[in-house]
Amino acid sequence: QVQLVESGGGLVQAGGSLRLSCAASGRTFSRRGMGWFRQAPGKEREFVATITPNSDRTYYADPVKGRFTISRDNAKSTVSLQMNSLKPEDTAVYYCAAHRGVVPGRLRLEYDYWGQGTQVTVSS
Repeated sequence: QVQLVESGGGLVQAGGSLRLSCAASGRTFSRRGMGWFRQAPGKEREFVATITPNSDRTYYADPVKGRFTISRDNAKSTVSLQMNSLKPEDTAVYYCAAHRGVVPGRLRLEYDYWGQGTQVTVSS
């Protein structure tokens, strides 16, 4: 079992930056792909970014490419999302998720553990 706790959300002006962190507990963290998703009010939860267990591959949704960076530290059991050049449309609750296997994908059903979410609000 994996437990995930996100932190780092908040209110920021457009063009600013935030760094989200996700602390994981459980012995399988280092063997799992990890992902970040987000959900804006009235919208479906959507894929943001994902990273393989040894950090050799990362994947991003088109709207965040070039602005967001996902990383992980297996020694500390953490995964982070550095968000730069934030836009009002990035406003959402951001969720950390643990993939069922090694090669993480973009579909929610591929992830079997989720954090409680952290709110990110970008003002214009």
